[in-house]
Order: sequence, then structure tokens, then C-alpha cells
Amino acid sequence: MHDKDIADILQQVKTIALVGASDNPSRPSYGVMAYLLQQGYQVTPVSPKLAGKSLLGQQGYAELTDIPHPIDMVDVFRNADAAYGVAQDAIAIGANVLWLQIGVINELAATLAAEAGLKVVMDRCPKIELPRLGLEKG
Repeated sequence: MHDKDIADILQQVKTIALVGASDNPSRPSYGVMAYLLQQGYQVTPVSPKLAGKSLLGQQGYAELTDIPHPIDMVDVFRNADAAYGVAQDAIAIGANVLWLQIGVINELAATLAAEAGLKVVMDRCPKIELPRLGLEKG
């Protein structure tokens, strides 16, 4: 995926579901979620542990399919094996983008999502890409 494609995604996306969110501030998913909120995105944390709870002021859900509002991008902080199921759920909820974090590499999940019409970013982090591409706010 080219820089322009990634920049377009990051500029078009408004709502992000962060799958594998953690309430532990030392976890990368927590820092990325806080950063994305600071950058003006609406971020919904997804993790069975966060169902019915709030994280960084945002309502948490157990599964992607539990979220009652539209999601533009699904950002995946789960292991590569779990990515295929997340891709299936991302398709089911009508997301536009499947973003697999650094180290989350699953070609089958990427192919499934791409064939369903989603844009796919793999093995990258929006917290790194936003400043690298000159898109950081503030």
C-alpha cells in the first residue's frame, strides 16, 4: 500500500473500532487509543473485558458486532490467528477499512477483507503513520 493510500484512509476515517483494546496503560493498544482520540477520531474499544465499561471516556463492547453505530475502520490489536475472525466481523458491520497493527500479519484475513471491498492496511500503526505522513493534529 502506498503512502497516498494510507494518507487518504487516515483523512477519510472518522470512527474507529479498536479490537483488542486494553485498560492497562502500559499496553500499546491503550496508548494508540488515547492518541487517536487526541487526533479527533471517535474510537470505540472492543474487548470482552470492556463490555459495558468505559475506557478513556468511550463505551466499550465485547464484540465488533455489538457496536450500535457505524464504524469506518477496524484497528486490530489481536494476534494474527484472530485476525481472520475480526475480518469477518468487519465485513459484517460494513466497515470500510481493516487495519492490522504492526506484527499482525494474516494474508487470508487481508484477502477476505479486500475481496469484500474493504481497504486493508497490514503491519503498520496509525500512531506512527499520522506524524510520518504529516497528518498529525496539534
